Amino acid sequence: MTSLTQQTCEACHQKSTPVSLEEIAKLKPEIPYWNLIEVEGESRLERSYSFPDFKTALAFTNQVGEIAELENHHPALLTEYGKVTVTWWTHAIFGLHRNDFIMAAKTDDLAENSGIKNRK
Repeated sequence: MTSLTQQTCEACHQKSTPVSLEEIAKLKPEIPYWNLIEVEGESRLERSYSFPDFKTALAFTNQVGEIAELENHHPALLTEYGKVTVTWWTHAIFGLHRNDFIMAAKTDDLAENSGIKNRK
């Protein structure tokens, strides 16, 4: 299997198929620090990253925004002093798609290659 960070997102629409529980079980180990959450009945992936200050947190937020634009798949981003919370889900299907796992892995890769200390 190709690493999630090497894959690209596919265009999604309302008829796109959400990931199954079996697929989640296979994909989740590749993004071990992400939490599966439910918000308003929608499954989502969420993770927080720690930073020494607001400026660094904001820079990371912008970097996540850049990879989101490249893949045309956009997260919810909450930037605070010393912390960024990233939440991925596919709006068109009101839940999780393989794209969300790809982008979670790419977000981790971005954090790791930026030398950011991750909150686990």
